[in-house]
Amino acid sequence: MLNSIQTSYSENILVVLTRLVLIMIMVEPYYNQENFTKVNFTAQNLIQTEFENCVFYNCDFSEMNLTRAVFIDCIFETCNLSMANLNQVKMDNGQFRSCKLLGINFSTCSDFLFSVTFTDCILDYCVFIKKKLKATTFKNCSLKEVNFSECDLSAVNFTGSDLNRAIFRQTNLEKADFREAQNFSIDPESNKLKKTKFSRTDLSGLLDKYDLQIS
Repeated sequence: MLNSIQTSYSENILVVLTRLVLIMIMVEPYYNQENFTKVNFTAQNLIQTEFENCVFYNCDFSEMNLTRAVFIDCIFETCNLSMANLNQVKMDNGQFRSCKLLGINFSTCSDFLFSVTFTDCILDYCVFIKKKLKATTFKNCSLKEVNFSECDLSAVNFTGSDLNRAIFRQTNLEKADFREAQNFSIDPESNKLKKTKFSRTDLSGLLDKYDLQIS
């Protein structure tokens, strides 16, 4: 009888310990108020990893699979995230400064609390299709061939940015600021332009479809 009780007790303890180990394995890595400098993350697994109030300086995330990672109030400075997979990534108040972000499909990011700011960044060939980017700042950025189709770009600031061959199709550009932007081409008939701001000397980008010669 005693041996039976001891065996049952041991089995229960083993079950509890096994469950605890499984819980520990399932807990997603979490970093809060950490500073990362010159870290090459490309060999690490950051899937479902959560970062909050973290700063990344000169770090490499290029071509990484960041599926379901979470970045809350994080700053990226002189980082390389080119061709990273941002599938279902939660990006809440992500600030990118002097970063290289070539060919990223931001349209696959989670829409929940999605908010970003870009300053002095290279975002050539990125995709933002159907993304809500209201009041987002793209300051002094390279946005060559970026796809903004069906986006909400209302009140967006493109100050100093190069929009050569960027795609605007069925895009909400109400109150957006293009006054210091360069090389943009926008069809007024297929985009919303109410109270959109343009410089008087740079209106030719609104007439490209008509193939007019303006001098």
